[in-house]
Amino acid sequence: MNPLSTIYGSVVGARNALYDLGVLQARRLQGPVISVGNLSAGGSGKTPFVMLLGELLKARGINFDVLSRGYGRESKGVRLVDPAGLPQEFGDEPLLIARKLQAPVIVGEDRYEAGRFAESRFGVQLHVLDDGFQHRALARDFDIVLVTPQDAKDQLLPSGRLREPLGALRRADAVVLSSGATADSFPVEGKLVWRVRRGIVPLNVPARPVVFCGIARPQNFVLQLRAANIEPVAEAFYRDHHAYSEKDVHELLALKQRSEAGGFVTTEKDAVNLGGYLSALAPLAVIPVKMELEGAANAVDTMLHKIDERKRGA
Repeated sequence: MNPLSTIYGSVVGARNALYDLGVLQARRLQGPVISVGNLSAGGSGKTPFVMLLGELLKARGINFDVLSRGYGRESKGVRLVDPAGLPQEFGDEPLLIARKLQAPVIVGEDRYEAGRFAESRFGVQLHVLDDGFQHRALARDFDIVLVTPQDAKDQLLPSGRLREPLGALRRADAVVLSSGATADSFPVEGKLVWRVRRGIVPLNVPARPVVFCGIARPQNFVLQLRAANIEPVAEAFYRDHHAYSEKDVHELLALKQRSEAGGFVTTEKDAVNLGGYLSALAPLAVIPVKMELEGAANAVDTMLHKIDERKRGA
């Protein structure tokens, strides 16, 4: 293992031990907290799962808010996400979640303070903690962790993408197998094991498109396009959470012309990050991600039951 990964792992392990021993203590909100997280640095489907979970809660008439760090934003402190706002203000993923769910989304470096703001503004209700598995400063009542096949054979940062070793799954209540991951690749004994299917909904895709995106695993998006019989004639990939500039748009238009493409195709997150440049790339197909949870009704029942049990036992 890379020496830097060894050092990183030691720091992560020491911090977790301090929480496990009670030396560091998590602060608790009045309302229950469901954390949705992962082991790796992006690409496991946390955001689509948060939106799926939100829809399942809405279908049951359960009021909730979403607490997020707001990665990539230029603002500071606790902010209520305005769905009509900009990713520079709130971060691309919180903005996408707010637009899709039409539920309160609050960003803040300190998720406890974000939760307190939510409770003062919207009352005591359920909180969905986005990307919360490593954010142990906030107590949670149910921990959901998504894993992918790549996680099973990956290494810790910086030589790999893992933020924690696989053994950290012992803290999880439910392990969600995503992108074809299998239970026998992970230490899931005694855990709830859920499976999700993630696909795309391609509509009005131009002929011979240029595909571009700034997401954690762009090749997965290309593979999904090809599985839907969409064959891009050119590709342009950017770093995750890329904020598009006028220069990027000019380069994409030049790439379209060189490759004699009929238009563009990209992701919903990239559409958020394009902002006002979106219309300059017409015709452009923005592809939604569709995520389905096997046995969703039973999974939600079990989760709510465990949360209620813990509340009564507190």
